[in-house]
Amino acid sequence: MARRVSCQPVLSRFASAGLMLALVPFVAAAEGPLDAWLPARVREHTAWFAAQAAGADGQGVGMGLWRERAEGDPGIPDFVPPSSLAPLIRAVEAGVVNITTVGPRAGGLEGMKKSTGSGFVLTPDGLVVTNNHVVASAQQIAVRLADGREFAASVVGRDASTDVALLRLSGADLGTLPALYLGDSDRMAVGDWVVAIGNPFGLDHSVSHGMISAKERVLGVGQFDDFIQTDALINPGNSGGPLFNMKGEVVGVNTAIISQGQGIGFAVPSNLVKELLPNLRENGKLERGWLGVIINDDGGGNGGERRAPLVKDVYKGSPAAAAGIRPGDRLVAVNGRPIGSYLQLLRKVALLAPGTEARLSLTRGADTQEVTVRLVARPAQEATEGLIQRTASEEEMGLVLRDLTPEVAAPLGEAAWSGVLVSGVTPRGPADSAGLRAGDVVTEVNRRRVKDAAGVRAALGKGSAGASILLRVKRGEALQYIAIAR
Repeated sequence: MARRVSCQPVLSRFASAGLMLALVPFVAAAEGPLDAWLPARVREHTAWFAAQAAGADGQGVGMGLWRERAEGDPGIPDFVPPSSLAPLIRAVEAGVVNITTVGPRAGGLEGMKKSTGSGFVLTPDGLVVTNNHVVASAQQIAVRLADGREFAASVVGRDASTDVALLRLSGADLGTLPALYLGDSDRMAVGDWVVAIGNPFGLDHSVSHGMISAKERVLGVGQFDDFIQTDALINPGNSGGPLFNMKGEVVGVNTAIISQGQGIGFAVPSNLVKELLPNLRENGKLERGWLGVIINDDGGGNGGERRAPLVKDVYKGSPAAAAGIRPGDRLVAVNGRPIGSYLQLLRKVALLAPGTEARLSLTRGADTQEVTVRLVARPAQEATEGLIQRTASEEEMGLVLRDLTPEVAAPLGEAAWSGVLVSGVTPRGPADSAGLRAGDVVTEVNRRRVKDAAGVRAALGKGSAGASILLRVKRGEALQYIAIAR
């Protein structure tokens, strides 16, 4: 059924105007108080209808229902419609490579499997970037350039958590290779044009283009999830290939697609790759740096704006303690790059190799200062328990509490910030006597929800002498209440 639209209001206005116009001769011939007022009102109505029909407000026509730009209006400021991408593609396609691997079949099946992927030349002497999953199980790796030359390759380093791998080409005819430039992925914005070049389904140097659909997508692949989403078409075989900006710079490494849809692809940001590459070259894997702080990720401020992570506590003897970082400081940048969340801080620090000197910018009250921190290797979880400065209330209860950060929660199968992990219990202390165990997750204290150790400590500190503390505890899949006597 066609949708009907009523025009009664407009018709009634014209009818009213027509009636007034019809009355003009009669009024002009009559004597009375309306002989001047009525013609003036008719002229006003006539002028109003004429202005509406002509778009006198400069915004458009059609009774003010839409706007049209005036002749000669330049349109949206600073917007240049894209034309041909052929010059950009010609300039960068030589640096895009096809990768063929031979490795064992999955699931323990007999025989070998041949797979294809993509990559790009990072340095003129033969370093190539691709995805970890392209080469993870490969026993043989062959890399073919756009000019037809083919070289054997070996893995220099790879990391599953970021899905990035670094290869080294070898061969007599290596020479100087067409290396590509890496761009600044942080400067890319939603709506910016991008180009993907790769080897989908074995089709050499296929090109697709689109735009950035979103940034900082978390897919649940790992703790370093920070993907660029793009609608440039990516298919199996594009993995490891470059995502270019309009300057011909690589701003992402194409990594994943959503199989249920089209035009939804994901790329590892180039800035994350830059932070990871020195680690892969030197160590062959991700050796994670450790700062030694506990962060209170208090989320966004008013209006949802992002806020720099707040230091809640500092491990004794840690790099942060040696640099003079204190509880209450806000960490606003690492090596000059702003950070607006706990996850951003985690990524930037953990991707730096132990021994790296990092420059941290922090705010302390109204002051801003910079400190230099030499990162160390991340200690085992058990080792860090003895480094944290426990509060008097924790000592009294016989507890060691730990935030369920994403890094801590993932191996436990828990949701991040869904409670507080009991990482230690003092033998024969009040908590131990009440039946609390290491590995329990505290979700409530005295019937109030808690999401971090600071909330538990605050609740413990409010209790009076002799009063019991009621905890709601998750142990495995079971929930129970435990009362601790002071």
